[in-house]
Amino acid sequence: MPIPVTRWLTGLILAALLATLGACGSDDDARSLSLEDAVGQMLLIGFPGERLDGETVALLDDIAPGGVILFDYDLPSGGAKPRNITSPEQLRALIAELQAQAEIAYFIAIDVEGGLINRLKPSYGFSIDLPSHQELGAGTAADTRAAASASAAELREVGINWNLAPVVDVNVFPESPAIGALERSFSADPEVVAAHAEAFAEAHGAAGVISVLKHFPGHGSAAGDTHLGVTDVTSSFEREDELAPYQRLIEDGYEDAVMTAHIVNRDLDPSGRPATLSTEIVTGLLREELGFEGVILSDDMQMGAIVEQYSLERAAIEAIKAGVDVILIANQLSDDRTEVYRVKQAILDAVAAGEISEDRIYESVERILELKRRYDLID
Repeated sequence: MPIPVTRWLTGLILAALLATLGACGSDDDARSLSLEDAVGQMLLIGFPGERLDGETVALLDDIAPGGVILFDYDLPSGGAKPRNITSPEQLRALIAELQAQAEIAYFIAIDVEGGLINRLKPSYGFSIDLPSHQELGAGTAADTRAAASASAAELREVGINWNLAPVVDVNVFPESPAIGALERSFSADPEVVAAHAEAFAEAHGAAGVISVLKHFPGHGSAAGDTHLGVTDVTSSFEREDELAPYQRLIEDGYEDAVMTAHIVNRDLDPSGRPATLSTEIVTGLLREELGFEGVILSDDMQMGAIVEQYSLERAAIEAIKAGVDVILIANQLSDDRTEVYRVKQAILDAVAAGEISEDRIYESVERILELKRRYDLID
């Protein structure tokens, strides 16, 4: 469905307004948004379809999200329906439609870690077949940098500006179903993980693509899969080793984004909350102890580790209270798009009730807009 000219013009006008606001402080930029639009910036959402249709345009208009996440396979239909990616030309057209739709440029996010986790497959016509983290970790950091640089250039060329990688989970348990078994870890050696993750992230930054370190505080020792249900790593987590890659990259100046895990670690938070919902882990450990100042992104909030214990609305509220800046609702594990509406309204209701302060919302939006400015998504 083509984007109406009026919406395109509105986007251009707001872009010009944001350019004018660029002369002001970043807090002024955030505060220029209504509370409803500010909460929208805190949402990263998924949707089905190779092009925008009326239903998706309405969703994006209503939610005004900070960004979208794209997939090549539609899980709710078991692949019977198309998702978002079939060829480079189709993907460029979809992203152009998305950005024309956006009043504030979207984060266009994707998972291209390499190996099994790669949405831009050669079978769709993409040129870079990035090796898995495990394969890259067996080589040199310089080789990882070169491979990640080529991949990031292809991402940027089609319009993707945020790659949800690298994985910095240390391969503590090689049979871990969500990490080691899928070759998603660079190494069992935290120094090797840090070196390759830093090369990967720096290559993306140089190409103009945002990266994210995941899954904080560490998923590499997990015997379970948080996609499916609650996963407790209290007895298997190796604190010094698993936090080491984050500590090194943050000390070296990394400031893009960190994704939280939904794992339970009672040594880090005795309440047994998933890390994404834990003030002790998100704010106490990541922000205050490790000193991370960038954007904190949740893992998909529709995963089993969350929805087995919480409503999606309550989980989003608790994640924001814990210190998460961006709530990921991928709409891959559920085909109910009304959930996004309910989450946004629940956050607004929590602010109205005094459970979340307006200052807390604008604190996150300030970080989000700063990341968008740094990558030239807005002036």
